[in-house]
Amino acid sequence: MRHLYFWPLDPFSRQVRLVLDEKSVRYKSTLVEPWKRPEDLLTLNPAGITPVLTDNAGGQDRVVIEARAIVEYLEETTPSPCLLPGGPADRAEARRLVEWFDRKFDGEVNAYLLHEKLEKPVQGLGAPDPQSMRDGREHLKGHMEHMAWLLESRDGLAGPRYTLADIAAAAHLSCLDYLGEVPWDQFEPVKHWYQRVKCRPAFRGLLEDKLPGIPPSAHYADLDF
Repeated sequence: MRHLYFWPLDPFSRQVRLVLDEKSVRYKSTLVEPWKRPEDLLTLNPAGITPVLTDNAGGQDRVVIEARAIVEYLEETTPSPCLLPGGPADRAEARRLVEWFDRKFDGEVNAYLLHEKLEKPVQGLGAPDPQSMRDGREHLKGHMEHMAWLLESRDGLAGPRYTLADIAAAAHLSCLDYLGEVPWDQFEPVKHWYQRVKCRPAFRGLLEDKLPGIPPSAHYADLDF
């Protein structure tokens, strides 16, 4: 049995949850608040961050830490359905885009918007900084433009198939959408892509997430926006 330690509005935890559900993997889950540095999380991951997956299949206890390692582990241990394209070049493009969202998008958008509107309230760090919010929104538009350009010639971000690239992008954007921060109507190709993604059965769990004191945007769980 697998056991996932996660925080609901963590985009990296969301990636793992989506992969687990796409592959119909049975697992238990424990919600943890990493900023409180709970002992059970620190025991598994001294860095004190989510996600963490434990797996005792075959009588061996394995601990897999952080999203990239976990999703690759799941690709190898539960290969069907495959969430990477078939050819080396296509797999490289999918991995490039995963890296884009996990590093560039996270550093240029989440570090501003999620920090100000989500991390500060739940950790009691004060009011959002208006300039940081403006900067994050401007950075987000640049990333949405890049996604719209990709989707003009592709059904998915990395090509015709639904891949880990789509999962990474959707995990990050879904957190911002929870907060009502995604300008969907300005980027129709991205809006239509996300609408298809959030209609997938594996997305249902994310759409049910709710944080006390921080309700989701009105359209968050609406499959038709």
